[in-house]
Amino acid sequence: MAKQRVLLLGATGNTGESILNGLLEHGGYEVQILVRPSSAEKPEVKKIAERGVKVVIADINGPVEELVSIQKGVDVTISAIDARSQLAQMNLATAAKKAGVKRFVPCAWTTVAPAGGVMLLRDDKEEVYNHIKRLYLPYTIIDVGFWHQISFASVLPSRRFDYATIMPQSTIHGDGEQPNIIGDLRDLGRWTARIVEDERTLNKYVFTCSDVLSENQIYSIVEEVTGEKPERKQVSCEEVEAVRNEARIKDEKEPDSFMNRVMRVEADYKYSKYVRGDNQPEYAKYLGYLDARELYPDFRPITFRAFVKDLLDGKIVKPHYDFM
Repeated sequence: MAKQRVLLLGATGNTGESILNGLLEHGGYEVQILVRPSSAEKPEVKKIAERGVKVVIADINGPVEELVSIQKGVDVTISAIDARSQLAQMNLATAAKKAGVKRFVPCAWTTVAPAGGVMLLRDDKEEVYNHIKRLYLPYTIIDVGFWHQISFASVLPSRRFDYATIMPQSTIHGDGEQPNIIGDLRDLGRWTARIVEDERTLNKYVFTCSDVLSENQIYSIVEEVTGEKPERKQVSCEEVEAVRNEARIKDEKEPDSFMNRVMRVEADYKYSKYVRGDNQPEYAKYLGYLDARELYPDFRPITFRAFVKDLLDGKIVKPHYDFM
């Protein structure tokens, strides 16, 4: 059986790297990566090329016809573009339609949430999704909850989790009982490889998941596995909403400020996850998502408890900060 040809955008980021690894591990795909001209000589791009992956160089903000040309013969285009460039995917999607791409996977890879005023980043993504639907372009949208790698209680007396920590995590929001979909970044690509070969997921939203845990449960697991009591700070739901409102006002006043946008996106996530409680399987199914656990009962995701054990053993690689 011929391998599906996949064009992957964003392969050097956290999400894209996991997708690339998952596709190559699967063995059923001929993978190419799409990089901007300014990134062509970067060491991380050259390392990918050394793995036998073809590197395609193009500007996704450039002429549509050039993007049509590079997508001719591509079965699946997958985007893991950075958060600030979401709307640039429209050009790529328009070209994918003209090129006859059989499935377009836009940059989702986030928590479950509704469109329309809850999360600014989500609304940017939904604008892309709506463009895809107007094109009548076959698609699959994959959301993954929150990674283990940025969900764990990281502030321990021994500081032994510091090596894998991007930002210290010691806050409990509200009563700490709101459950959330979480999963391991290392599994993201493995899930994707299964999802994009499956006809059942065409023109569908899918969520992946290893655990559904509250913050209290996460902190308890860390304490059980490490024998140490993680630092905890309580923040009320009212405080979460106040911080979100302040972040929104600052971002709207200075829309070109990178830091203001980061703070707003972070505040939106906390509001959606801990105040509204959006990022849960029941709500995902209400919104029409398929549950990857039900589609692939043989898939064995890395549980949060297993992740914490890997943390203790020094096996976790700290994600690089490419969330914005």
